[in-house]
Amino acid sequence: MACYETGFGASEKPSMSSMQARSIARLGCSLCLTLWVVMGGSTALAERQLLDRVIAVVDEDVVLLSELEDRMNEIRMQARANNETLPPESEIRPQVLEALITENLQMQLAKRVSIRFDDDTINRVLDNMAQNNNMSFDDYVATLERNGVYLATREQVRKQMTLQELQRGMVNRRITITDQEIQNFLNSEMGREVMAAEYLLNHLLVMSDETDTEEMRSAKLKYAADLVARLKDGESFTSVRASAQRAQIFNVDGTDFGWRRANQLPNLFSDIVANMSVGSVEGPIQAPNGFHIIQLGQKRGGTEQIVNQTHVRHIMLSPNEIRNEEQTHTAIERLRQRVVAGEDFATLARQNSDDASSVVAGGDLDWINPGGMPPEMESVVNPLEPGELSEPFRTSTGWHIAEVLERRVEDLSRQYARRQAENALRNRKFELELQNWLIEIREEAFVELVE
Repeated sequence: MACYETGFGASEKPSMSSMQARSIARLGCSLCLTLWVVMGGSTALAERQLLDRVIAVVDEDVVLLSELEDRMNEIRMQARANNETLPPESEIRPQVLEALITENLQMQLAKRVSIRFDDDTINRVLDNMAQNNNMSFDDYVATLERNGVYLATREQVRKQMTLQELQRGMVNRRITITDQEIQNFLNSEMGREVMAAEYLLNHLLVMSDETDTEEMRSAKLKYAADLVARLKDGESFTSVRASAQRAQIFNVDGTDFGWRRANQLPNLFSDIVANMSVGSVEGPIQAPNGFHIIQLGQKRGGTEQIVNQTHVRHIMLSPNEIRNEEQTHTAIERLRQRVVAGEDFATLARQNSDDASSVVAGGDLDWINPGGMPPEMESVVNPLEPGELSEPFRTSTGWHIAEVLERRVEDLSRQYARRQAENALRNRKFELELQNWLIEIREEAFVELVE
């Protein structure tokens, strides 16, 4: 997150002091923005044309009539797109104006606490929007420009991100989750439902029915077992299913269950899937309609978190004003040679490492979960055996040497479950607390409507 203005703020209104804002309101001035059109030589004639006016003074800023009209137009367009009938405009306009006032207060607060998103961040969001529309970034931008809404879209994205970041920071600090609440949630039926894992199954069915002879059923069972063997040998599920359907030896079908919890799957699979690992295959599973084969394609959620942890230490040297890239590389190589020669790793780390977070501990990074290191570092550390010292390697922060001290498998299920429960409880409380906070900042603000 950057804290500087960009060149896309042309639509932002200049702020004014509270005294200026109140003076404008008290005078009842409509703050007409005027356009003087000068016509003809020395006898210039001028015509004043009303372009916009203030309709509300909000602390140190204002809401303009054009903002209200733009928002009203958006609401009308959305209603038409959804084939909805809107209430009378006399009911909607005050509500929309109130929403604009509340947004204005939040944007002023975001500015005071220096919440700003730079152009690169906005571009990444626009790139995601382009992908969602099956377009390249350049094509998406060109389309917005052709429709005359490119700059407006950028500012709308920036505004929404700013509001979300502000609300997240201001509201979360107001929410308290106690240990007892977490435990009660984990023990509740709702908690067990929320915490339950979801499964994505690949499914095949070698179809059978009651008219099949015993010999035919045996042949279908053997055929299903052969398909299972092919899957266990590493052939992809898609390939096995496609070849079986092309061969037409027996009728082969499959069901796309989508993401489901175990209790949402057919009873035939619900008890089996909970004990499967991703990629494992079960079957043939006999049922009245034939022989089923399932493979666990993906799994998400759940409380089981068995992770492989690595205890690692490192020394980092960063290029600086007195040591360039090549000199830094040479220096880390010399430190490695000293370790290999028998000098104490921890002592060398304390004397030389530029990593302030680990230098006091002799370069010790403690136990690290998968994904807990920069990708460049993880790719070097993962293949190392305990006690093995790496060759020098580069990351975005500098040159390193790393040593794996130990590896272990750790059950983090309890910590993970508590963290998930806390997140669920926080999400449940967030909306109510957000509304309370918005009411508070609205009540504390100076707001005066301009007739």
